[in-house]
Amino acid sequence: MLTYLFTDIGSDSLYHHLYQCIKKDILSGELSAGTKLPSKRSFAKNLGVSNITVENAYAQLQAEGYIYSIPKKGFYVREISDLIPSVQNTQADFAESETPHTQYVADFVSNRIHPEQFPFSVWSKLLRETLLNRHEELLESPPWGGILELRRAISNHLKEFRNMEVSAEQIIIGAGTEYLYGLLIQLLGRDKIYAVENPGYHKIAKIYESNGVKRCFIPVDREGMDVGKLEESGSHVAHISPAHHFPTGAVTPIGKRYELLGWATRSSGRYIIEDDYDSEFRLAGKPIPTLQGIDRSERVIYMNTFTKTLASTIRISYMALPCHLLKEFEKRLSFYSCTVSNFEQYALARFVEEGYFEKHINRMRTHYRRVRDELMASIRKSPLASCCKITEEDAGLHFLLHVDTRLSDEELLRRAEQSGIRLSSLAEYYCKPALDIPVHTFVINYSGLSVQKIPKVVKMLIKCILC
Repeated sequence: MLTYLFTDIGSDSLYHHLYQCIKKDILSGELSAGTKLPSKRSFAKNLGVSNITVENAYAQLQAEGYIYSIPKKGFYVREISDLIPSVQNTQADFAESETPHTQYVADFVSNRIHPEQFPFSVWSKLLRETLLNRHEELLESPPWGGILELRRAISNHLKEFRNMEVSAEQIIIGAGTEYLYGLLIQLLGRDKIYAVENPGYHKIAKIYESNGVKRCFIPVDREGMDVGKLEESGSHVAHISPAHHFPTGAVTPIGKRYELLGWATRSSGRYIIEDDYDSEFRLAGKPIPTLQGIDRSERVIYMNTFTKTLASTIRISYMALPCHLLKEFEKRLSFYSCTVSNFEQYALARFVEEGYFEKHINRMRTHYRRVRDELMASIRKSPLASCCKITEEDAGLHFLLHVDTRLSDEELLRRAEQSGIRLSSLAEYYCKPALDIPVHTFVINYSGLSVQKIPKVVKMLIKCILC
């Protein structure tokens, strides 16, 4: 008689576990077509479960077409061999259409967080309490700008940690910065020219391109966007990340920030989109004031997200609009519904209000500083020290690794890929043609790296670069 174990099934119900076991044996051919299954009573007795458990498992299998019943005779396995090839073909076609997923020993490109670093216990507690105590609010349509509690929490956070005077009403919540960029294009106008950083994060330029607006690429030096080139470009909107530019790591000093504000005020209709990317993880010195915090002409639109500080899968972002643009937004675009669920907004509001967010940032800053320091120390103590130089390590979660080598960037990237290391070169982030594109410089994003893996990863880098 068939026998299945019911140990270590976790939260799975007994009947569902039994159903899965029988289904697996049918699909694998262990139970061939026409095989008679045990009676419910004898099967239950043999397995040590109730009759209803077996009855429910059989009912599910019958409903899905894996078995059939003959009155007064019992249950039999149905012929399904004709179905299997079509299922397999469908899966194969789907798999081919997806981007292959590679398991890397170290991924220095993606923004990831280790599961043990995410505050699951606190997050689940807040979600559970939200579900228990917010019945009416959870089922109401949120305001177009987002739940007021979350906007207030963000406003207080910006005041305390970024010294920004932004009212809750000025803050607009959205599911990811990409969505908010789309709203801004509608608000500011498709007839405008949008300036983006070169090098820069490719997705930003692609978003503007997909929305059918003109964009131009402005060179970035060690102090940020070139204001002279910005003026020459005829742009109306400058999209910049002054707190920590990606990928060069440049931090725009206060003098350059005033230059950018001067550009914005010299002509009507000019705006700066300040993407405060990675600002929470400045690992040395005090944060430099935001452009929004020193703007007196209402020309700066501030943007930030929780995807970097919490997890890339938490798609909650926000922007702070100048008051006159907020009025225009309400008049023209408030018909859009907020794209973040009430469940997440109420939970996140408490996470910020009750100090959990601050504790999480402090803990993650300590964790990332340790990873960075261990990785840099290991590189500097290794044979790589003779041919590698590290720069821009104090802001954000990446640094630049300059390699003195005769190998091409392509060859180094290929070697790394074959070894199980995902790397990107600084040159990849330039819009070509561009002058003075650096070679042999690699972007080391260490946010997903564990301290335990560092010795192994450094050995692999040595093999890629020196062998």
